Amino acid sequence: MKYLSYGIAAVLVFFGFVFIAGSQGVPLRIVFGVILLGAAAAFVYMARVKPQPSQTTIVQKVDLSGDMNLEQIKCQNCGGVLDKDSIEIKAGAIFVNCPFCGASYQFEEAPKW
Repeated sequence: MKYLSYGIAAVLVFFGFVFIAGSQGVPLRIVFGVILLGAAAAFVYMARVKPQPSQTTIVQKVDLSGDMNLEQIKCQNCGGVLDKDSIEIKAGAIFVNCPFCGASYQFEEAPKW
């Protein structure tokens, strides 16, 4: 895409100089030649400018019902202690990927009654 822009700019520069050099005193041809040179400069500028990468920050908030105590979460399969990288929230459900035994399952909290 970059080389295509440079090629178009080269063609515009050529025709811009042709219109300016062959104007024979006609101001409209000079104006058109200057416009072609400006368009060529715009093509070169657009080819050289690199787009800035955009960053998107996603914040997920979980609304908890009732009081919560902080406890360690252990794998249901091997009993290994899971860290924050092992837990993933998809569509409001909590999924666990155990780094110790490789088990993957949906985390379900038992009712406390």
